[in-house]
Formats: sequence, C-alpha cells, structure tokens
Amino acid sequence: MHVVITGANRGIGRALSQRYSDRGEAVTGTSRDDSAQLRLDVTDPVQQAAMAERLKDQPIDLLICNAGVYLDKGHTINDYPADMWAQSFATNVTGVFLTIQALLPNLRASGGKVAILSSQMASHTRAPGGSYIYRASKAAVLNLGRNLATDLKQDGIAVGIYHPGWVQTDMGGVAADIHVDQAVSGLMDRFDDLSLSTSGCFETYDGQPHAY
Repeated sequence: MHVVITGANRGIGRALSQRYSDRGEAVTGTSRDDSAQLRLDVTDPVQQAAMAERLKDQPIDLLICNAGVYLDKGHTINDYPADMWAQSFATNVTGVFLTIQALLPNLRASGGKVAILSSQMASHTRAPGGSYIYRASKAAVLNLGRNLATDLKQDGIAVGIYHPGWVQTDMGGVAADIHVDQAVSGLMDRFDDLSLSTSGCFETYDGQPHAY
C-alpha cells in the first residue's frame, strides 16, 4: 500500500509516517522544508504540480491530508488581522483541495481513500467562543470533504473526515488529553475501516460519529 501524508515532519503526521513505515507500507511524506521525502507547501500550486509530476504513474492507496495551521491560538477578538484569515484558509482548506486535485489521477488508479484531518472545533454544535479562524477553517474543510465524498464516489474513492482528539503535540500543547501514539493508533483503525459505504463520515479517532 502506498500512503501519502502531508505535514509529515512533525506531530501526528510524523507519527503516522513512522507507524505506516513500521507496518511495511510505502510512505511518501511531505513538508514545507526538506525534512520529509517531498518538499510541499500545500498552498503553492507550482509545488503541487511538481509533486504530481514526481508521483506520476504511482497509484496512491491512501492520501492523508494532515498539514494544517492554528495561527489564531490565544488571540482575542481585537487581534485578528485579515492576512491571518487568508493564510489559515489557504493552508487548512485550499491546500487540502489542491492536494487532492493534484493527486486525483493517482487515487483513481487504485480506487484509493482520502482522509482529511479536521477537528471537533469544526462542529457547529460546539461553540464555546474564540479561535474563530481555526474553527471556521476546520468547518470549511469538513464541508469540503463531505462534498468531495459525493463527487468522488463515482471514481471509487472514499473520503473520510476525522477529529484526531486533543493531542499532545506542538499544536495541542502539553495539557492535551491524549498522547500522539493513542491518536495515531485510533486514526489508523479509522482509515482502515473507511470504505465507499462510510464515505463522507465525520468521526473521532476512537470511532465515534461526531456531530456536525
């Protein structure tokens, strides 16, 4: 199985990359620097095209759209510059779409799967306030994933959207609920279970349906 993981240089992405490699899968990881197999800024169409050319004729069984940013963490309502919105949506939403678009021929070749890491903060049923940009971008990518699930079903491609848990990473912080290994174990089980019959799901790392 060939697995492609964006944002594979740290946190959940790096742990997923290691675990799939340990399982004997072929893994292609991307990062914005040179710390993974492929250099990819997901917001850059030129780099997306270069990645597509590099992986041309290589079927992809699982694409994990993990790369993301949380630029407004800790910000107050008076401290939300416009470019923070633009940068966040460029990575968390547009970057996911551009990656799937670029690798669609590879996914079609294998009837592959797409896993999008969103967040419980995408849910409109959870509205404790704050983190407006991050919440909005994760809600947008949830919507994107569910609509892609509809359109890509005809190609035999399943799409799932997942909340990885509140994880002890650089983004989640040391006070988070679970260790990265626990999140990754759960996510890998979810990705294994993803099929056309469950395409469009929004689930937690431990297999619970999440409210939209």
